[in-house]
Amino acid sequence: MNVLELSEQEIIRRNSLNELRAMGIDPYPAAEYVTNAFSTDIKDQFKDEAEPRQVSVAGRIMSRRVMGKASFVELQDSKGRIQIYITRDDICPGEDKELYNTVFKRLLDLGDFVGIEGFVFRTQMGEISVHARKLTVLAKSIKPIPIVKHKDGQAFDSFEDPELRYRQRYVDLIVNDGVKETFLKRAAVVRTMRAVLDEAGYTEVETPILQPIAGGASARPFITHHNALDVDLYLRIATELYLKRLIVGGFEGVYEIGKNFRNEGMDKSHNPEFTCLELYVRYKDYNWMMAFTEKLLERICVAVNGSAETTVDGKTISFKAPYRRLPILEAIQEKTGYDLNGKSEEEIRQVCQALKMEDIDDSMGKGKLIDEIFGQFCEGTYIQPTFIIDYPVEMSPLTKTHRAKPGLTERFELMVNGKELANAYSELNDPIDQEERFKEQMRLADKGDDEAMIIDQDFLRALQYGMPPTSGIGIGIDRLVMLMTGQTTIQEVLFFPQMRPEKTVKKDPVSAYTELGVGPDWVPVLQKAGYCTVADMKEVNPQKLHQDICGINKKYKLELTNPSVNDVTEWINKIK
Repeated sequence: MNVLELSEQEIIRRNSLNELRAMGIDPYPAAEYVTNAFSTDIKDQFKDEAEPRQVSVAGRIMSRRVMGKASFVELQDSKGRIQIYITRDDICPGEDKELYNTVFKRLLDLGDFVGIEGFVFRTQMGEISVHARKLTVLAKSIKPIPIVKHKDGQAFDSFEDPELRYRQRYVDLIVNDGVKETFLKRAAVVRTMRAVLDEAGYTEVETPILQPIAGGASARPFITHHNALDVDLYLRIATELYLKRLIVGGFEGVYEIGKNFRNEGMDKSHNPEFTCLELYVRYKDYNWMMAFTEKLLERICVAVNGSAETTVDGKTISFKAPYRRLPILEAIQEKTGYDLNGKSEEEIRQVCQALKMEDIDDSMGKGKLIDEIFGQFCEGTYIQPTFIIDYPVEMSPLTKTHRAKPGLTERFELMVNGKELANAYSELNDPIDQEERFKEQMRLADKGDDEAMIIDQDFLRALQYGMPPTSGIGIGIDRLVMLMTGQTTIQEVLFFPQMRPEKTVKKDPVSAYTELGVGPDWVPVLQKAGYCTVADMKEVNPQKLHQDICGINKKYKLELTNPSVNDVTEWINKIK
């Protein structure tokens, strides 16, 4: 890397790196460093009356106070932070004091990893600390980490910009308290969910991510190309159709916790790739699945938060069973005053016009229109867990028709905090009915609905072999974690959310400068000075430009031969 691309701090740290190596100290040793304690455990288990505990700890230097021959360091390990007391004569018992005087005091920086061997004690100020007997360099940080400074109750230089936090999650985890806790809770959500499903006797499976048909949901897929087979494939939008094949094949219950991909918008509750649980169980229906879901979510909430309640954006949400069950058409009538029972597509379109809905077009069928009405007027109003049930058949191409309500299906969506959390059915297992539903989806696709399903002939063939009565559910893991951790944006519960491309400064190629007579070695200097394109030089005073680049040559000890002011003037005059 060109030295001009580095900050002053980065240059100093790289020089320190080279000095460590020159002293015979490997800044990135390969050998195992054995630890026997974590910061939190040391504090929790400390007893003043006990014999001093001998410990070996390791972590990142987050702060330090050097006071001549003694120093205090705050060390951050994977569980928390602990104070380390270091004295020159303790870590350098012989005549050679370089480890303290040179390595520790001058060549180590905030962010570096060190190993400490010593004993635990309580300082005169009452803080449980480790008295160091031995210090080992474990990894040198050549990029400075943001350090939050506090003065008069205010924080300065904090790492709070969401764009930076999500793009550089590794830094976010280092410096911002509470971020790691969110992801530990996420792990607890998944762990508890898996435990409940395993205890119930269901089998965790894996199904293809690359699929020849994007099925199992209504969504726009990502498309890729398989060179060896010379075919286009889709990143899956759902696992549903493959899991149902396994029910056909003889499994009692199967589930998958994995990534789905949808080539759609990004906002506070949507990411193009997201984690989803899908579960399918033989001989069950959507009523059984509602009861099972209530128990599952209550247990998860208790495991993560210690009670069946969680708080999101100041709202207390209770996952204590049972939850309200409300038919979707009743919900729409409740919120809009319009009864859509038995209405045709054209009549519903007229309702949309009466409601002054703007995002309605001719490609939308009856199901899509109802979905738009519910989404705009109803969905956001359900804060406490609410099962919205009995969807029209046009909205549910994979769902069994309702046993008692013509034109409806045995489907529910679970709404929590104004968003869909789960979608479930009594699964359609009539192969002839399923084929007709797929054909209707294709008719919608012909009208321009790019989210309509494609006919999956192999899935139809599987159904023709016979699928027993089955209930299935999909639960969005990311949204569930948002609820359990009190986060209001999906980006806060994804380690690495999808981001727009990082902005870079436009720079002209070297040839654009050399055409002006600039030597190639001076191009990085000009760009370091802020003249990233030749146009940036056009209106500049030649003496200022000369001063800028000669100052950089001196500061970075580049040892280039400085041009004259006349040379610089000629460069500028040649710019068209």
